[in-house]
Amino acid sequence: MGTQSHIAGYPRMGPKRELKFALESFWDGKSSAEDLQKVSADLRSSIWKQMSDAGTKYIPSNTFTYYDHVLDTTAMLGAVPPRYGWNGGEIGFDVFFSMARGNASVPAMEMTKWFDTNYHFIVPELGPEVNFSYSSHKAINEYKEAKALGVDTVPVLVGPVSYLLLSKPAKGVEKTFSLLSLLDKILPVYKEVISELKAAGASWIQLDEPTLVMDLDSHKLKAFTEAYSELESTLSGLNVLVETYFADIPAEAFKTLTSLKGVTAYGLDLVRGTKTLDLVKAEFPKGKYLFAGVVDGRNIWANDLSSSLSTLESLESIVGKDKLVVSTSCSLLHTAVDLVNETKLDDEIKSWLAFAAQKVVEVNALAKALAGKKDEQFFSANAAAQASRKSSPRVNNEAVQKAAAGLKGSEHRRATNVSARLDAQQKKLNLPILPTTTIGSFPQTVELRRVRREYKAKKISEEEYIKAIKEEIKKVVELQEELDIDVLVHGEPERNDMVEYFGEQLSGFAFTVNGWVQSYGSRCVKPPIIYGDVSRPKPMTVYWSSAAQSMTSRPMKGMLTGPVTILNWSFVRNDQPRFETCYQIALAIKDEVEDLEKAGINVIQIDEAALREGLPLRKSEQAFYLEWAVHSFRITNIGVQDTTQVCKL
Repeated sequence: MGTQSHIAGYPRMGPKRELKFALESFWDGKSSAEDLQKVSADLRSSIWKQMSDAGTKYIPSNTFTYYDHVLDTTAMLGAVPPRYGWNGGEIGFDVFFSMARGNASVPAMEMTKWFDTNYHFIVPELGPEVNFSYSSHKAINEYKEAKALGVDTVPVLVGPVSYLLLSKPAKGVEKTFSLLSLLDKILPVYKEVISELKAAGASWIQLDEPTLVMDLDSHKLKAFTEAYSELESTLSGLNVLVETYFADIPAEAFKTLTSLKGVTAYGLDLVRGTKTLDLVKAEFPKGKYLFAGVVDGRNIWANDLSSSLSTLESLESIVGKDKLVVSTSCSLLHTAVDLVNETKLDDEIKSWLAFAAQKVVEVNALAKALAGKKDEQFFSANAAAQASRKSSPRVNNEAVQKAAAGLKGSEHRRATNVSARLDAQQKKLNLPILPTTTIGSFPQTVELRRVRREYKAKKISEEEYIKAIKEEIKKVVELQEELDIDVLVHGEPERNDMVEYFGEQLSGFAFTVNGWVQSYGSRCVKPPIIYGDVSRPKPMTVYWSSAAQSMTSRPMKGMLTGPVTILNWSFVRNDQPRFETCYQIALAIKDEVEDLEKAGINVIQIDEAALREGLPLRKSEQAFYLEWAVHSFRITNIGVQDTTQVCKL
């Protein structure tokens, strides 16, 4: 028996965002469809080769996409909304990208967050009128493409029930329309696809059914049972993996999953699904495979290999040695691509990290260790890195830990009540009944970006930089005064990104050069890494806000990004609960609020753009999240005077 290793999915963009640039060049008409296909084929083949070279047994195909995997499924099913004027036949780039991005005459389909990640998918628009037909052969084409390169892959499809549960009724369809009533209409297409894959030689297939981790009622759970019973005869002769991820799987759903007809293997997230382990240990069907997701697909930390190995060994006795497969907790889509391209991170921090390419190696190292071929050197280097991270003075700041601990159990409310504060603020600010203001940032011109870039590259002096930024602020202030705005903003010309700008000035944060993660389509974000206790060494925004206030007699708003948004848009340390890190950031923002106030800034806006984005998938966990998220905001302005107005957006 060889090593049993599996990767649930892989980033599509490429180590240096090759796909992003190829897509944007194609959309701008600067390159051909063939050019785009060539870049994409090269990316796919290098990923397959990389996984194969690492010893991966179950290598995924069809996890690449030109835009989004759910949109790929919509194309596969021929579920194109009528406004795109598609008349049947194989769906090409024109129709595909019109659905994704809209075109000159019709808007794009809606986009929404993929579970609780920062990735966005294109929401299918369905109704009783949709005629489903097999209209995109991407899955079979990619399977054959890999096979021609000598790699036998596991084709991955979004499972039929999750596809419907993630859809919405199309415009004009009753909001109460049951999307699951379309199951009988889409299953024939799934049967065609599966039969074709089987005929081409596929021996395994992966169906992603992540909605199984949600709070589903019995009617929805029954849909899984019915769908897989219907597919059973088509699936026979294949090994079928049903993959779930992002949370604990509820006990009822686990029962449903493990009794699905025609399914030979279950993929479970054991990083976010700690309770799932108990379900497996209590009852796991004999003779079935467990794809154990022990390597975190959603973060950039190196795996604690010895801890994972002991988890796997405890599972071996339940599942059986030949039926346990080491896997990622979910697709690696949600992590950065390759640590090799990080030239600016120091060696210590680098030793604590693993991006997608390194996670492939970790999965295989664990699988080899299980098979009795443990790479002692690799394991001991990993143990040393884990130990250094635990004890590093860069991670641990006792003063911050004390301050955060001191917050527990207090109510974090300002001392006086709201009406008294509003009176005091009105006396100080003297605003009209309905005062006007703007949200904050003004457009960043090409010229502004050039100034910031040249300053960063040391091509212009600090004096020249400050002069240019102050000139821009002056323009913005004059414009607002001309328009008779009551509470002004400085326009934020000095800021690159609402999270990065603060993270760069806080301790406990690190930044990558190429740690890009796909947000949607060709859009990528580069999340900061919070590796240690967070504190604010010195004021971050006071200089610019004071400069702006000195240009006007009207109130100038201080502009800060809130702690929850900074948390949700970063890779967060995994060695303490998220809320503790959030409280630390809140304390740093609190220091900034107090310094702004001392500098004479009496209106302070704290942006929480991502407050809802951290909301847990399961209702039972949402109340706790909202509680600490609200506490975090309160902490930021607990110490200010009554005359200072703090608002949250």
